[in-house]
Order: sequence, then C-alpha cells, then structure tokens
Amino acid sequence: MTTKAMQRGFKLILGSQSMARKRILAEMGYDYTIVTADIDEKAIRTEKPEDLVVALAEAKANEIISKLGGESQFAQDPQPTLLITADTVVVYKGVIREKPTTKEEAREFIKGYSGSHGGVVGSVLVRNLKTGVRRGGWDKAEVYFHEIPEQVIDDLIDDAITYKVAGGLTLEHPLISPFIDSVVGGVDTVMGLPKELTEKFISDVL
Repeated sequence: MTTKAMQRGFKLILGSQSMARKRILAEMGYDYTIVTADIDEKAIRTEKPEDLVVALAEAKANEIISKLGGESQFAQDPQPTLLITADTVVVYKGVIREKPTTKEEAREFIKGYSGSHGGVVGSVLVRNLKTGVRRGGWDKAEVYFHEIPEQVIDDLIDDAITYKVAGGLTLEHPLISPFIDSVVGGVDTVMGLPKELTEKFISDVL
C-alpha cells in the first residue's frame, strides 16, 4: 500500500502513544513509526492553556530528538524525516485540567462536566529533522454534555483509560459518548490531533 508519506517522499515519526492520535494519523493516510518522550509534564507550567500545550509539544519534540541522537543524525538522509508531537488539555471554568491522577480528582472532573461543558485546547508541532524547519500551533473546541448518571461516573472512574487522557474524558468511550450533547469545533482536536493544522504544517516544513 502506498501511503501519503511515501508518495510525498518523507518518513514520519509520531511522538505519542495515544490511540486516538495513531488512529487520526492513519485516517489521514500516513504510515509512521512511534518514538515517545519521557518528560515530566508537571514541570512545565504556563498561565495560558494555549501556551502550555505548545510548550509541552516542544518539550516532547526536544526530548525525542535527543533520544534519537540529535537532528544531525538526519541531515544527510536522502529523504526528510518529519516528527509530529502534540498535547491536549481540558479547560473547565478557566482552570487547566490535565490527566487526573487520583479517583477523587477523576470524579471531580467528570461530575463537573455533567450537564455542563468543557473546553479543549490541542497543539501540534511538526519538525523536519533533516532541515530543522518546524511549524506549530493550537486549536480549540468545546464539548457540551447531558447529565451524566452517577453509575456511569463510577464506571468511568474504574476504567484505566480515564487516567490516560486530558481532563479524564475521551469522546469515543462507549460509556460517555451517549451523554455528549454537541461538539463546537473539531472532534479531531478533542481527540488529540487537529487534522487541518497537522496537514498544513506537514506541507509547510517540506
């Protein structure tokens, strides 16, 4: 199978283990390898969620490049290698929410969304490791929820995936999807990788 990366003459690295990001990139027609970053996300703080997700995507890219031996390793390659990193946070009543770390925090997060809404801010950074050219930015969406029953909240708190996603919620989770009223903005942004920005930045860095 010929993928878009092959057709356009580059290799692609996704700097994420997120199932949703893997699926979105595959839906876009790209094949890729995965290299993940080992960074302390809590050590990077900014006041604005837009600045935070961009800073975290940058930190992930820098750590992965270091892990791969530096950009100089790619300078002589006949084909460019592009690295994609991303980050997502939820903003609820002006407060940034990352992955919940305790059951109490997860319950507080999910109960807050019930009959209410939360904003999602997601970044993407695309870096050409052969040339050093990079482009990054962020996108926003808002998710509106119906009332979420207590039993559903209990079941979500017992599910390990809740602790692996920003704000403790994933749109495609079968427990939560019936209680989503609407999404204003891109569903792909909520899921962790804004397609339009990603496609634009890939073209920009080639």
